[in-house]
Amino acid sequence: MITLEALKEYGADTEKGLAMCMGNEALYFRLVGSVPEEPRFAELTAAIEKKDYDAAFESAHALKGVLGNLSLTPLYEKASAITELLRKRTDTDYSGMIKELTDAKDALAKLCG
Repeated sequence: MITLEALKEYGADTEKGLAMCMGNEALYFRLVGSVPEEPRFAELTAAIEKKDYDAAFESAHALKGVLGNLSLTPLYEKASAITELLRKRTDTDYSGMIKELTDAKDALAKLCG
């Protein structure tokens, strides 16, 4: 079961995240728990593999917003870095960045149980 303490250890700013949910802890946990299943992770990876940087940017930007609103800092920072490269339609090897993002998502999934 997810806890505020576990999220803090993960690196989330739970105070800000809870504030975005008006202090509703159950809502915050429900939203955080839905993040590992967020389809935009797969959409981002698929778009990058196809070098469809417009679609990749849209997915990364949407993820960045969700992750930022929930103050899931480890994921947010990785999504932000990818978003900024994609904003410029940078043609580069994103595989390392995607792996870091996926690893951070998987770590969150373990916390969510």
